[in-house]
Amino acid sequence: MDTEGRRDRSCLQSLWDFVTAKEPFVKSPFFPVLFSFTAYMAFCLPYVALDFLSTRLPNLRKYKIQPQNYPTLGMMVPCVIQSAYHHVVFIFPVTFLHWYWRPVHLPVMAPELPEVLLEVAVCLLLFDLEYFLWHLLHHKVPWLYKTFHKVHHKHVSTFALTTQYSSVWELLWLGFFAAVNPVLLGCHPLTEMIFFLVNIWLSVEDHSGYDLPWSTHRLVPFDVSVFHHHDIALASLLPVPPVL
Repeated sequence: MDTEGRRDRSCLQSLWDFVTAKEPFVKSPFFPVLFSFTAYMAFCLPYVALDFLSTRLPNLRKYKIQPQNYPTLGMMVPCVIQSAYHHVVFIFPVTFLHWYWRPVHLPVMAPELPEVLLEVAVCLLLFDLEYFLWHLLHHKVPWLYKTFHKVHHKHVSTFALTTQYSSVWELLWLGFFAAVNPVLLGCHPLTEMIFFLVNIWLSVEDHSGYDLPWSTHRLVPFDVSVFHHHDIALASLLPVPPVL
């Protein structure tokens, strides 16, 4: 391994050593639920702050995609309550069964950086394709849309906390897509965690209602979904940049 490779490994190894130092908790069925919900809320909070600040600061308001629409506290609170409820009542039991049938193994060594970058990119592309097909089906079949997906389009002008405002059916399918791809690829647990974080961030960003200078679509110019999300009820929408 060359010097740069050793440096990458050392950096990731330090991070992985920090994670494995808490091995009993990381291997418990509680960790995935707390990890997911905490990351989701942490990524939402900056946009929640923007929603309150941009009503008073014109320099921030210009980044709002629909500046005439701002979420109220009364709109935000039900989203938080529903997300917490879904994590406790539905996601935790699934996580517990997964923990029981497939105990978590934490290897000693961290993955190499090129491996992490490649596998995270592949996981994102697979998730993108899977959700595109799922989403297309639920918009093409009226019964599926009305029964399972319509709730996600309740808020015509989206804000960050609407990211997980969806039916249990949709939430579980998205969780399945996110969980199965790293397993199929045989990803290192650290790679899996990084993928989950990136995926959650991209989803929150897509629903945030803001077009910021550092938004992903500015780094990936062909991502136009941010402008179309929820504008048309039967639009075909993607949770991550639609590179496919």
